[in-house]
Amino acid sequence: MQVVIMTGMSGAGKSTALKMMEDMGYFCMDNLPIDLMERFVDLAFQDGSRFQKVAVSIDIRSGENLESLHDVILEMKKKGLNVQLLYLDASDEVLVKRYKETRRSHPLAGGQRVEKGIELERKAMEFLRGQADFILDTSQLLTRELKLELEKIFLNGREFDNLYVTILSFGFKYGIPTDSDLVFDVRFLPNPYYVEGLRAKNGNDKEIQDFVMGQQNAGKFLDKLEDMLRFLLPNYVEEGKNQLVIAVGCTGGKHRSVTLANELYKRLKNNCTYGLKIEHRDLEKDALRGK
Repeated sequence: MQVVIMTGMSGAGKSTALKMMEDMGYFCMDNLPIDLMERFVDLAFQDGSRFQKVAVSIDIRSGENLESLHDVILEMKKKGLNVQLLYLDASDEVLVKRYKETRRSHPLAGGQRVEKGIELERKAMEFLRGQADFILDTSQLLTRELKLELEKIFLNGREFDNLYVTILSFGFKYGIPTDSDLVFDVRFLPNPYYVEGLRAKNGNDKEIQDFVMGQQNAGKFLDKLEDMLRFLLPNYVEEGKNQLVIAVGCTGGKHRSVTLANELYKRLKNNCTYGLKIEHRDLEKDALRGK
């Protein structure tokens, strides 16, 4: 019998995630008082019950009772239950943006700015983040990507490391992405832009892929990059990092960077225990305009 306790920052997507857990066959309860958690779980799993999986959401509104959650989890584990703590997080900037978009007030802000409420909540919730079995940073996740990550953890039973990796292609002419953690310059490869018939195409097209990957140094670069990343990623996890942006750049972000970012994604996807997605920031910016 499985119990998933979902907590984290307000605005990080707990309500959305709980609905997804319900679609995955979990009996769900939102904003359950911690004092009632054991009783609720006992009732859900009582003899004759059709429920085998329960998910409950708690948040900062539990106040001082949050500190008792650790003891409640221990008691449930003593009963033989498989209890896991999922913590949803997001950057302060993203949380502020979400609150402004929904025009909702932060539960701790009172009459102050949203930023102050987020600051107070992050301090109050930090100890739970440290106890979490899984941490998902939703700052850059689309709804469907969040669903895939939850399914990977709780439905498919795959091994999971608390790290979400974004492979991002970009063009140096538009600036290095501000959220980049690792930046790799692939302008050392011949540029398809100057090859007749290839300029209007991009790295998602086979002709460009064949041209770029036909360069001997492209494969060597990917081999060395993959080897380095497979060394780095588990060390980032060990140090507590949960979000990593790997930026691959060429001149316009249309040909070489897109091709190599796609190839890197394919390589890392094999036997991957991390969240992984790919984005092409500048793919459409360098479109031909009668040049």
